[in-house]
Amino acid sequence: MIRILDEHTIEVSLPSKLGYERIAMESSASFAKIIGFMKDRIEDLKTAVSEACLNAMEHGNKGRNDARVLVTMSFENGILSVSVKDEGDGLSKPPQEPDIERKVRKLEPTKGLGVFLIKQLVDRVEFNKMTKGGHEVKMDIKFDH
Repeated sequence: MIRILDEHTIEVSLPSKLGYERIAMESSASFAKIIGFMKDRIEDLKTAVSEACLNAMEHGNKGRNDARVLVTMSFENGILSVSVKDEGDGLSKPPQEPDIERKVRKLEPTKGLGVFLIKQLVDRVEFNKMTKGGHEVKMDIKFDH
């Protein structure tokens, strides 16, 4: 379900099923396009939102079909903020930085790059922020003309 809360805020509620992250990804891209974000920043946003949603579904909600992922996007003071909330308990410990060279050489599985990618693509990110309903990842992308 997509709700437009006001001209600066959009909310997308998704079932915790792989594939539905694409709805959040495309919604965030459309919102950023309306605001006037450049194409390359929109691509960064799409990847970051997709990765955060996938992590919320797989790790936060542990694949539970009855759990939801709530994505809220807002634009204020030149910053697009995206919040991705799941119904989980958050990270027990921060993920280790991946060894990119080993992954590229296929010496390690390519899984486990989501947090790394998000950190590279957004201007600011907060992990492990607990809310009364679960865990939240908050990402900010600055508007560049």
